[in-house]
Amino acid sequence: MQSHVRPQTLDEAVAALRSGSARVLAGGTDLYPAAGAQLSGRILDLTGISDLRGIAAIGGGMRIGAATTWTAIAEADLPPALRALQQAALQVGGRQIQNAGTLGGNLCNASPAADGVPPLLAADAEVELLSPAGARRLPLSTFLTGPRHTALRPGELLVAVHIPSSGLTGRSTFLKLGARSHLVISIVMVAARIVLDGGRVANAAIAVGSCSGTAQRLPLVEASLIGATPHEAARRIRPADVAAALSPIDDIRATAVYRLTAATELVTRAVVEVTR
Repeated sequence: MQSHVRPQTLDEAVAALRSGSARVLAGGTDLYPAAGAQLSGRILDLTGISDLRGIAAIGGGMRIGAATTWTAIAEADLPPALRALQQAALQVGGRQIQNAGTLGGNLCNASPAADGVPPLLAADAEVELLSPAGARRLPLSTFLTGPRHTALRPGELLVAVHIPSSGLTGRSTFLKLGARSHLVISIVMVAARIVLDGGRVANAAIAVGSCSGTAQRLPLVEASLIGATPHEAARRIRPADVAAALSPIDDIRATAVYRLTAATELVTRAVVEVTR
């Protein structure tokens, strides 16, 4: 038995949540495959809510609606600091998936290999959550609690992702390693955002996905890069500093040892790219 509710406003969506639990549908690119042959139960369809879509500058930062598609993100006029997010958007499945899949769905699905997470972590992103009890915001790093698990409370929706003004500085890039070049779950992926000032690294934000239960920032690597010139930066990246933040596993795609080796190489390549 299935019931389908399609609100037109956030208030209507919150009211629908107040009246009982539901499975949330945005793009459906994760929900439908996970449901198998039949999608049952009460479905809360968010595709009619315009306030959940779009990208806007707010208070020096940026707000991205949770139902904004990957195609919209890839084609938006964004600063170089979010180039990594746009590069990731172009690798979330094929064009059809990018047209339907949403940023919020990618985050709520909470896959360790979610392409959107490392670029957002590197931009110091926060999530905006809404429920009948009110609104709250969490750092993305806190929102993601483990494989397929988030800090969403019962009756709560992810409505937007916020990038602070500091996360919009510098340049970024996204690199992904898989068994083939496209349409693949990553073995390792890296997002790096570097701010140069006076020819030296003033700020570094580096995140690695597919090497832990959730994507992780690399604080030791980031600290080691501060003050480096572009010529020096790559030489400061040590495998031990990369490994310190990660906890990879052996699986069908790669061994843990291979993942750590690949992560160090991708981090080095990403830093070289954004500092040259």
